[in-house]
Amino acid sequence: MEFRVAARDSTTNARRGEITTHRGSIRTPVFMPVATRGAVRSLSGRDVDELDFDIILSNTYHLYLRPGVEVLKQAGGLHDFMNFHKPILTDSGGFQVFSLSDFCRVHDDGVEFRSHVDGSLHSFSPESILDIQKAIGSDIMMVLDQCVDYPVDERRAREAMERTVSWAQDSCWYWHENFNAEDQSLFAIIQGSMYRDVRKECAVRLTDLPFTGFAIGGLSVGEPKELFREMTEYTLSLLPDDRPRYLMGVGSPMEILYAVKQGTDLFDSVMPTRIARNGTLFTSAGRINIKSSAYEFDQSPLDESCGCYVCRNYTRSYLRHLYKAGEISALIYNTFHNLYFMNAFMNEVRESIAGGAFEVTYDKWERLYGYDAIQNEENST
Repeated sequence: MEFRVAARDSTTNARRGEITTHRGSIRTPVFMPVATRGAVRSLSGRDVDELDFDIILSNTYHLYLRPGVEVLKQAGGLHDFMNFHKPILTDSGGFQVFSLSDFCRVHDDGVEFRSHVDGSLHSFSPESILDIQKAIGSDIMMVLDQCVDYPVDERRAREAMERTVSWAQDSCWYWHENFNAEDQSLFAIIQGSMYRDVRKECAVRLTDLPFTGFAIGGLSVGEPKELFREMTEYTLSLLPDDRPRYLMGVGSPMEILYAVKQGTDLFDSVMPTRIARNGTLFTSAGRINIKSSAYEFDQSPLDESCGCYVCRNYTRSYLRHLYKAGEISALIYNTFHNLYFMNAFMNEVRESIAGGAFEVTYDKWERLYGYDAIQNEENST
């Protein structure tokens, strides 16, 4: 994998770049749709192909449990299994181990947990997590890390950070000894909760190791927006300029823009697809709640500025009807539109950086998706 910065904004840390893998190029900043179990929820593979994202994300924990490593090996990896042949990034599953399992015991060599599917007992180690991702065939792999809840005291945050660093060191050695690093890259994850000194120590120790890129973990876990932004900016300032920076679990337009402004390159979140299934849709004029009675007789397109299949063929009135009637097509159309929006949005962000108009673009979207706009939307529904 190679990474290059192609353009920089003159007044912020925003940058446009390109990650080159053997399965294709990834234009950054980029949003990755989440295909947790090898599928984007509510969409077919043909839909995903039509959306034409440069990269998608899947989850090691979920794929390990279902369909299982042996099925993936027999299929030749996830790309062939789901018939998607662009790059795939896989999260290590550490967050899911800690958040989904009723039983979870952490030790220095890894973690034991019970499956949320059937209660069976399993264990992950830094090495086994990479072996699973080798079977998946991930183009970008993530190390096993320990993510703590918010709020958490500094002692527990530091213990989790120490374990994260130790596991990352083991992972880095194992990766270089047993993997083709050109085909499967490895990112480390910066932890430390909301404590600056803990995050700094984590970043200093991990950036000394030859990882391909670095991710910021442990944010967007319930902390106030102001604290999220503060820790995002601070952690980014600790990361090297010559490697990709990935902010995990962030998918709202304004939080993406804020992080791009600080120099972030990759994002993922289930948020755009989850809110779509609940009837909230992104448009070029702001968010709308398609369930609202305001759209019962509205024969206009969902978004006149959008070129997606949904906006070219269906009215707001019809989309509201599908949702209120409980039709599966409502989930499909809403999800497709929101992801189309995200792809177009990121393309505009990239072009604005290259064209010297990032701050103009930032201000435009802040008027539409900033705190005041969201409050007005919520008050009107």
